[in-house]
Amino acid sequence: MSEKSLLSNAFQTFITEAPKHQAAWMEAVKELDSASELDPKTAELSYIAVLAALRLEGGVPFHVKQAKALGATRQEVISAILVGLPAAGNVVIQVLPIALHAFDSE
Repeated sequence: MSEKSLLSNAFQTFITEAPKHQAAWMEAVKELDSASELDPKTAELSYIAVLAALRLEGGVPFHVKQAKALGATRQEVISAILVGLPAAGNVVIQVLPIALHAFDSE
């Protein structure tokens, strides 16, 4: 599965139709990453938890693959998604099938 195929249609459109904005956004993302005290795997798992809580399903496959590449287990991905259950409610379970499909696919 290519990295591009993991991107949501919205993000692919952002890249294509607003390349200067996308470049500026990615620069900000890189700066925020470098400012974080979290190790990369923990940061990815945390980001997956936020995506689940905010119901942003489109970014889940990409970030699950990133977390897996950094050594995250299937159970860690599940736990990251469900960490928001008490605060956000059962809306977080909506991303479970999406995340697990991404984790299990090559």
